[in-house]
Amino acid sequence: MPPSSEPRALAEPPPAHGNRLRALARGERPQERALALGVGALSDTELLALILRSGTRGHDVMSLAARLIADAGSLHALLRWHASDFTRLKGIGRIKALQLCTVLEVSRRVLSVARDHPPVFNEPEDIYAHLRPTALGLQVEKCWVLTLNTRNRLLRCVELTSGTAKQTLVRPIEVLREVVRDGATAFILAHNHPGGDPSPSAADVRLTRQLRDSAQQLDVHFHDHLVIGDPALDPVGIGYYSFRAGGVL
Repeated sequence: MPPSSEPRALAEPPPAHGNRLRALARGERPQERALALGVGALSDTELLALILRSGTRGHDVMSLAARLIADAGSLHALLRWHASDFTRLKGIGRIKALQLCTVLEVSRRVLSVARDHPPVFNEPEDIYAHLRPTALGLQVEKCWVLTLNTRNRLLRCVELTSGTAKQTLVRPIEVLREVVRDGATAFILAHNHPGGDPSPSAADVRLTRQLRDSAQQLDVHFHDHLVIGDPALDPVGIGYYSFRAGGVL
């Protein structure tokens, strides 16, 4: 399975050319704009600046926020970062790194809150939308099995394995054990590629075919196998690969 992409090493910032925050008119500063217009009106840099609250000598908070986003590639990409990644940037100590990691973890948990009713998975994009918050920012490969009833409504989603940055190992018997335990008539297998490219590996294809044959013997429907990545790193730009859409199932 494809290797993960580590956060890029952070180069030393160029010499400061004045304080960006002081250069802004008072009404254009992030805090004043948030109070006047609401946080929804702020740019990614301004939102991050409000979380950071302050910079350091020679590194004002707006410049610091801009550097963070530039080095990560996007605000979304910061979900892959750990405290040690943040502290490599001059101006961010352990406490600020902890604050940033806390905000990002809250974001993940809010996105992954269960819905009022169990979702129905008829299309691969439904599966992707459900699992993406869980997979965001993971540095290792994880594998999930989602058991379904006759109407493709979710019965249970369970994490089967958690592997290394390069691969996770799962056997068909481990998947089907959960399906039988729930009395499910169908199931979905899903795993993430930490590197962001969801293109399936030879091992992914081999496992899918083995599981397809085993499921047929038990007379349960293998609904799909989804590989979850990042739209920004997906060659086709959708962020996932569906084995059913690809014709393997």
